[in-house]
Amino acid sequence: MNRRRPPRELAPDPEAWPDGHLTDPGAAAVQDVARTLAQILRERGLSLRRIAEISGVNRQAIADLLEGRSWPDIATVARLGDALAVPLWPTGRLEETGIERK
Repeated sequence: MNRRRPPRELAPDPEAWPDGHLTDPGAAAVQDVARTLAQILRERGLSLRRIAEISGVNRQAIADLLEGRSWPDIATVARLGDALAVPLWPTGRLEETGIERK
């Protein structure tokens, strides 16, 4: 089962996280969430501490999500998206992300 390893370790080059091609759809979804979240935090000048305060999500959980060290649950992604007033869940189809179906 792929969830035994963190999402970043499913990438051919884990050091390239959150960029790079992933073939696992779950890891690719986490990668997309991490990439979107990081971009929003940069654009708004928000620290991990601040987004933790406004979202109610633990700061370390946010850091782990951004670094691809954990598999965030839906509640975490929903709380972060709600706090930022943006959808974080990827909306693209697998074919659009370059992931091949098995």
